Amino acid sequence: MIISISRRCDIPRFAFDWFLEKLDAGFVDVKNPFNPRQIRRVSLLPENAELFAFWTRDPASILEHAEDLEQRGYRFYVMTTLTGYPPALEPNVPAACSVIQTLKALAEKITADRVIWRYDPIFLSSLTDVDFHLRNFTLLAAGLNGAVKRVIVSLYDEYAAAEKRLAALEQRGVLKRMPHSGRESAVRELLAELAHIARAADMDIQSCAEEDLADLGIPGGACIDGEYISKQFGLKAPGRDRSQGRTFCRCVQSVDIGAYGKCPALCVYCYGLR
Repeated sequence: MIISISRRCDIPRFAFDWFLEKLDAGFVDVKNPFNPRQIRRVSLLPENAELFAFWTRDPASILEHAEDLEQRGYRFYVMTTLTGYPPALEPNVPAACSVIQTLKALAEKITADRVIWRYDPIFLSSLTDVDFHLRNFTLLAAGLNGAVKRVIVSLYDEYAAAEKRLAALEQRGVLKRMPHSGRESAVRELLAELAHIARAADMDIQSCAEEDLADLGIPGGACIDGEYISKQFGLKAPGRDRSQGRTFCRCVQSVDIGAYGKCPALCVYCYGLR
């Protein structure tokens, strides 16, 4: 069983002590996000939890406890979202330079093969226009060169709660949104250039839950990637996860132990923030 920690909230950053307590207990009870009365007990014993897939903005706690996790018999890899957006969009995220240093140290400890960068979502606005993304991605990729071998990108999707928060910023004059609709050519040119920048930094680039972008140099990928898991950890990956809401999600089956809610990071565009 693959354990996702977590698509729904940043457990490594904000609740890692809780997670370690659950490891000691050997299980965690997880509420169905769509039916809170339905609770599933998920085993966290090493013989049942074949692999941890961590999602976070700050892998510092994972770095601190990496050796302990491995000594306990757990296998894991780490996906870190690093976008470097202005505070208006990301009010409470760690500084990019700090995250880069942590990822470099983590790569030295567990190898760069198990450290994945997510530049996600690509959000276009007056604060984060095409030129911003080109400059920003170039700087981040240069800083991460050697520490990661894969970067995953995806475009912003319009979730209702996020749209309300973005509309409020727009009404206050903080930013102006630039919808992708009607700008397909510019978006495609941006993605193609990001692919070029990634390759120059010795990184493979893949998309997350997007239509085929292979003609732009970005093959369709997955965050919980069956091929990667099989190659890296020697595990037989389960089939595709049909429960994921996005049409083009290619992730294999996993069990997520997080919960949607009031994430302290408060990223305006986040689908998990309620």
